[in-house]
Amino acid sequence: MARVRSIPSTELPPDQAAIYERFAGGYGPFRNQIAVFAHVPAAMRHLMPMLMELREAATLPKRYLEIAIVVVSQLNECHYCVAHHKPFLAVEGISSEGIDRLQEADNPELDEVDRLVVEYAQAAWEAPNRIRDGVFERLRQHFSEAQIVELTLRITLCGFFNRFNDALQIEEEDEVATNTTLR
Repeated sequence: MARVRSIPSTELPPDQAAIYERFAGGYGPFRNQIAVFAHVPAAMRHLMPMLMELREAATLPKRYLEIAIVVVSQLNECHYCVAHHKPFLAVEGISSEGIDRLQEADNPELDEVDRLVVEYAQAAWEAPNRIRDGVFERLRQHFSEAQIVELTLRITLCGFFNRFNDALQIEEEDEVATNTTLR
């Protein structure tokens, strides 16, 4: 149980309830998270529509986005985020075992670009002020500047969500908690 009360969408003004339901129903099974964010309407009004807009724009290929999110979530040991994003990454063709081994250099399910995304996610999260120029040179070979900016945004935003979820002890939704095939 979260450390704060979960607010149902029925307690919110119509414009906020619409964001809540659109995010809870269309972005993925994140109802427990949005129910906590509902305490801060400005955060809910800006963060959740931004995430939905980024998904719709599809500037960054979903495979790389999900690799980065899962890597950061693994680094932070955020079980909520790993459980939620592991199925998204499985859809991109990586097995459950491969996802568990994302950070292993010899993971046979990852190609050169996948490994670069893993390396960058680790560096951007753990030591952003020590990323070598060579990493960006390699990133530019595969990604546009807009994609690099979005990748960086999503890596660091993921870390924020990891901390938020863990500090407030947001629990996995029932449909995520019972999905043992991808855990």
